[in-house]
Parts: sequence; C-alpha cells; structure tokens
Amino acid sequence: MQEGLAFFEIWNTSETPTTILPEFDEPTLLHNGTAPPKNGTVIRIVDMPPEGPDGPQLDKEQAKKLFSAVGLEENAEHHKAGRHPLMHRTESIDYGIVLSGEIFLLLDDSEVHLKQGDVVVQRGTIHAWTNRTDEICRMAFILTDGEFDPNLAETFQQQD
Repeated sequence: MQEGLAFFEIWNTSETPTTILPEFDEPTLLHNGTAPPKNGTVIRIVDMPPEGPDGPQLDKEQAKKLFSAVGLEENAEHHKAGRHPLMHRTESIDYGIVLSGEIFLLLDDSEVHLKQGDVVVQRGTIHAWTNRTDEICRMAFILTDGEFDPNLAETFQQQD
C-alpha cells in the first residue's frame, strides 16, 4: 500500500434492496475490496497522503501491486499509458465528499480541483486522485454497484 493511504470502511450492503435483519454479522469484515459488492453499496472514509507536484513515481509493477492490494487489479488501467499510474475505472456510481484538505480528480483529458465541502459524482469514468498539497486529504465515499449500458460497455472496450 502507498504509505499514508488509509481506508476506513464504515458500512456496506450485499444487495439492493437491502434486507434489514434484526441481527447481522459485521459487514465491514465480509467485504474486501474497493468496489462495492455485486448489487451492494459501501461507505468509507479515505485519507489520501500528499504525493508532491508530480504524483507518485510508480512503475507498472508497483501500480499493479497497489491495485491488487485494494481489489482493483481487474479494473485498473495501469497497463495503459495514462496521466497517472493509478488511473482506474469501476462499474459503479461513486459519490465523493471532500471532508478536509484538497485533491485533484484526474480524468482522461481534464482535471478538477476539489476543496473541503466539494462533492463529486463518478459514473464509471477512468480517473485517479492526486494530492498535490502538503496535507492529507480526507474524503468520504459512497459507492453503489452498477452495470454499464451495453453500448457504453462496448465503447469502453474499444477505448481501453
């Protein structure tokens, strides 16, 4: 894992609609990965450490190991030339809220500078996060499993 990167899983569901039971197993112990469970959701807090102005200096093998550690190896774009070694795509709708600090959301051909209180919605786009400041950026993420429209999935396959 990248030094200083921390994930704090708060809750997840294994299906939608969610069956609400009187007793349950601790859901955060049942899920291991970045993307939400199939048909499920996840909410987590992520601390993103400073990377410096040029982002992390990772080669393809290091990026692959990092993606593998967070359950994203099959979704990662680390095998492609990109703007950032941690560019990736998940088949989900992700709501991100900057709780403290600042972060840049990198997309294929643009970037968005986000500050405390900003909210972003990711809809299956290839992206990466980069912290170019000297402070940790803390974000809350709510991820919901999704399924690409067949035409969109075909377009992504041609692009990837």
